[in-house]
Amino acid sequence: MIWRWTGRLRPFLILALLTSLTLPGFAQEPTWQRLINSDQEPQNWLSYGGNYSAHRFSSLNQITRENVKNLVPVWMFPTGEVRGGLNATPIVMDGVMYLMGPMNRVFAINAVTGEILWKYFYKLSTRNIPYQPGSRGLAIGYGKIYFGTVDNHFVALDMKTGRELWDVEIEDMRQCGCNVTSPPLIVKDKVIVGVTGGEHAHRGYLNAFDAKTGKHLWRFYTIPGPGEPGSETWGPQMLKFGGASTWLTGSYDAELNLLYWGVGNPSSDYYGELRPGDNLYTNSIVALDPDTGKLKWYYQEVPHDMYDFDSAYECVLIDYEKDGKTQKLLVHANKGGYTWVIDRATGKFVSAYPHVDVLTWLKGVDKNGRPVDMQPVPPDKETFVCPAGFGGRNYDHSTYSPRTKWWYNIGWEACNVIKPEKLDIKEGQPLFGGGTDTKPPKDKAAYGHIDAFDPLTGERKWRYLTDGMNLASLLATGGDLIFSGDVYGNAFALDARTGQKLWSFPTGAGISGSPISYSVNGRQYVAIPVGMGSLLSGVNAILWPEKAGKLPEGASMLVVFALPEAKGGAGNGK
Repeated sequence: MIWRWTGRLRPFLILALLTSLTLPGFAQEPTWQRLINSDQEPQNWLSYGGNYSAHRFSSLNQITRENVKNLVPVWMFPTGEVRGGLNATPIVMDGVMYLMGPMNRVFAINAVTGEILWKYFYKLSTRNIPYQPGSRGLAIGYGKIYFGTVDNHFVALDMKTGRELWDVEIEDMRQCGCNVTSPPLIVKDKVIVGVTGGEHAHRGYLNAFDAKTGKHLWRFYTIPGPGEPGSETWGPQMLKFGGASTWLTGSYDAELNLLYWGVGNPSSDYYGELRPGDNLYTNSIVALDPDTGKLKWYYQEVPHDMYDFDSAYECVLIDYEKDGKTQKLLVHANKGGYTWVIDRATGKFVSAYPHVDVLTWLKGVDKNGRPVDMQPVPPDKETFVCPAGFGGRNYDHSTYSPRTKWWYNIGWEACNVIKPEKLDIKEGQPLFGGGTDTKPPKDKAAYGHIDAFDPLTGERKWRYLTDGMNLASLLATGGDLIFSGDVYGNAFALDARTGQKLWSFPTGAGISGSPISYSVNGRQYVAIPVGMGSLLSGVNAILWPEKAGKLPEGASMLVVFALPEAKGGAGNGK
């Protein structure tokens, strides 16, 4: 790990009026107490998941099922980038928005007008980026902006000026093939940072840094070391190179003082002969003590994964009330099209249910939640598997509404033909262990959907069929609305209680980011990132070839909507 303290200023301060700005965002430090109690500040959006339970819910209710049809764009902000797509979740605090572009460009923006307050362009340490990763955003706390980079660094900026405070190289990406594509999570006095690398010869980990100084505090390896518990679930060679990345953002329960993080697939994805056993802690949820990084419990969803079915997605923490009793649940959608429900205090299995229709890789789960009759992937022939390796869903985040008590999730119905291949292991180099061909399900066309579920039982309350793969995250609001966007550039809102589409707006570019809602001076806004990377949009074109020419990738841009302003006051649209 290389430490570098810098005081240099990158180009910023586009507006010379910054010093006279009256917005309170630059005056109030986002303390830990504000962050952990963010539900008490519905006017703001202070973390990637909206709160530390990853609900992606805003209690703002000025925009309702009755007036959402009047929603109009009020400002747009281009980041000046095309590569990677705008996948980021904006952060809003006291009238100031902080936004990250695909290649780690950071902007502070007046959240009412869209005017730039300052900007910072990260300078890559190498141009040898292995793919078009995009960046899903940043974190705010202690007067600082924190983010990881596409060349595997951890950076902090002064939130008032954009001045770079530190730049720490986590690990040389030329040796690990890894980078940071999702926002960190601040827990008390620490910043927790995940990493990619699941498709490379690399040993995955999760890092904690001091929020005040940037000093490295602990590292949890997602593959046990030789002789440690769980090491017997690997061959000795792959203990050093087995993947198990932590590429999305975790959750935190303050009452239990537990940090929850999803872990991705093993490397040599489609060729399992090198790694006999269950391969812990790949395809698992891990619960850690955030103070020390020590493992408290784990739950593995896909032992010995042969399908590239990450378990890296958000851990949704729900207090489920039934018959006068409250269960502290963790609801977790797996890339393989299944959702697991775990007791988040103990890690014990509670229930599981499919969130897609077409599944071939398992017949169900047993009383302990372990998959039953997993589909073999022989090393010497092709295998047709559903869902596909890009998942029954992917990084597009679910949402939970405490108003309806329902959990809303995305599903994709598509399959793969897996073609295993034995590869030489070279540290830091790709180790897919073969390739795939994307196919629709047998005897039917590919399709996508958004569903409302009872989060414990999996009872489906409604379904909305999407046009192609829905790559954008979901946002639930106090107005009983679900906001998202599709690959063809249409931002839309659904009725949270029925699934009926109530509003749509053509933005002109494919949508694969994460909507948020916030308010300033009593006016509610909905911000939707626009601009789509080529990775999954290419898959969409394969599955829906008749629409392949209609995928508007477009430049990265944030579009902000609100109701028309009434004379003398905030918008109501009535």
